[in-house]
Amino acid sequence: MEGFNQTRVPEFVLLGLTDSPELQIFFFVIFSLFYLMTMLANCLILLTIKFTSYLHSPMYFLLSNLSLIDMCLSSFATPKMIMDLLTQHKTISFEGCISQIFFLHLFTGTEIVLLISMSFDRYIAICKPLHYSTIMSRKLCVGLVITSWTVGFLHTASQLVFMLSLPFCGPNVIDSFFCDLPLVIQLACIDMYVLGIFMISTSGVIALVSFLLLLTSYIVVLVTLRDHSSTKSSKVLSTCTAHFMVVFMFFGPCIFIYVWPFTSFLVDKILSVFYTIFTPFLNPLIYTLRNHEVKTAVKKLSNQYGNYGTQYPV
Repeated sequence: MEGFNQTRVPEFVLLGLTDSPELQIFFFVIFSLFYLMTMLANCLILLTIKFTSYLHSPMYFLLSNLSLIDMCLSSFATPKMIMDLLTQHKTISFEGCISQIFFLHLFTGTEIVLLISMSFDRYIAICKPLHYSTIMSRKLCVGLVITSWTVGFLHTASQLVFMLSLPFCGPNVIDSFFCDLPLVIQLACIDMYVLGIFMISTSGVIALVSFLLLLTSYIVVLVTLRDHSSTKSSKVLSTCTAHFMVVFMFFGPCIFIYVWPFTSFLVDKILSVFYTIFTPFLNPLIYTLRNHEVKTAVKKLSNQYGNYGTQYPV
């Protein structure tokens, strides 16, 4: 361990998204706007659900937790990436790199389990409506959220235990805008190809299996809808379509990056941008803000605080 500490590289160099100064300025403006809108939109969802009594249901409780995770997922690397777009020499300390990997796998692992929980909620609501309130109790919902974070922590801890056992004594250039396991593990001073493929692909297999489980649950729900009235079926179909769009946007990049690690495709960078910046931004738009109940609640909340500001001007 002493030798490892003496030869360990102090920092990594991030190549970022592009070398072009013009594109860096363009990306700085675009990503800053996306990040700001992501935080504001998800904060709006959290506040709306918290202060609207008729949204205190299992589905919206899980949705509010999704918004929280999206804010975390958008913040673990994006602020640094935005600031790095204004600098020529982009570096990150060894500890900072480890932290990014920890939080990336914590938040993605947590979101995977939470999306499965939300699918289970929709399955019970549609396939067992008479038992919904009994099954989806407050205690169970809290338990699902705690389980999500616990699984996320155990997943990221297993990844870090594996990575911290490796020596990093030479190469320190990462062809990305943040640290991720498939990129960093290639810089180890020993041949980790076979074991590395196994460890990283495990994450991809978990994501793929989870996606197939979710797909199966939504197929079961759609088959069940055939026995319901057209009005109810249309509403449920709209909800399930929104849910599945989010699932596909989240799992698609994860499966591609982790099932086929150790590649140098430009598409890997694009997918990394997608699930760290665009997916957390699109989730509140697709999942919640297109929902009639939430839109109504947002309008009432806005009118309420608007009237308050008119009565009590600053």
